[in-house]
Amino acid sequence: MTSAATALERFVRGIEAEGLGAHGVHVLIADDEASHRWAPDERADIHSAAKGVCVIAAGIAADEGLFDLDAPVVSYLPDFAVGEGVDAVTARHLLTMTSGIDLTWTPTLFDDWPDLAREFLSRPAHGRVSQYANASTYTAMRALGAVVGDVRDWLVPRLFEPLGIDDPQWDRCPNGWIKAGEGLHLRTSELARIGRLIRDRGEWRGTRLVGAQWIDAMHSDWIDTGGSPGYDRYALSGWAGPGDAWRLHGAYGQLLVFSGNAVVTVTADEHDGGYRMAELAVDAVRA
Repeated sequence: MTSAATALERFVRGIEAEGLGAHGVHVLIADDEASHRWAPDERADIHSAAKGVCVIAAGIAADEGLFDLDAPVVSYLPDFAVGEGVDAVTARHLLTMTSGIDLTWTPTLFDDWPDLAREFLSRPAHGRVSQYANASTYTAMRALGAVVGDVRDWLVPRLFEPLGIDDPQWDRCPNGWIKAGEGLHLRTSELARIGRLIRDRGEWRGTRLVGAQWIDAMHSDWIDTGGSPGYDRYALSGWAGPGDAWRLHGAYGQLLVFSGNAVVTVTADEHDGGYRMAELAVDAVRA
């Protein structure tokens, strides 16, 4: 079995040879760990890798009998006016990006309407087609928030404290709700703990935090997105690839890459090379 230190050395060599903008990397293989930094381990936005944390939140709530991912989302938001077909949209549809509701991302997404979730659900749903949108995850967490209150605060004793993640900051919309599928600020080392939890199917060092079925759903029942290679299959927050690996993937190269018993965590400021870094991570742990 490749050691974490050996895999790390390969990954670092590849990153530096290609001039990719990684800030930090953590390699976990079985219980063997190694890390390297190009910049201080400061908290930064993990962007869409936060969508995996949202799935964990929904899964914990489902395990506690508080939330049903397969119930119509409007059952949790009964005062929302909804578009045609939206009454059949579930939280699972929102978290797998198959609501069929179209709302294009903009840099001012959370400021463009008085209430983004209301705007999103007021639009028609065009069947169970892939329609990737940050508003989709945000709306799912608004539905969860209707049951548990502030999702970030509710997660503190259930997820963040057990993982040793102290007082994490999650950016909020103008109405005070977490932005959900973006805006969660973590260190590389903290994101790596979430990676270990996911690799171990919801257990943290022998203690179950979330049901294994929710972790499994992150990388099964793939949905064809019609996207380019590496972005053409999506599940419950996870992207398929490279190869038979899978990943959580945030903008600018925020990565959790899962390959067998290995997890490679990357934080970065790399606009175009995120998927290439995922390829280098898989190559490093398998060589």
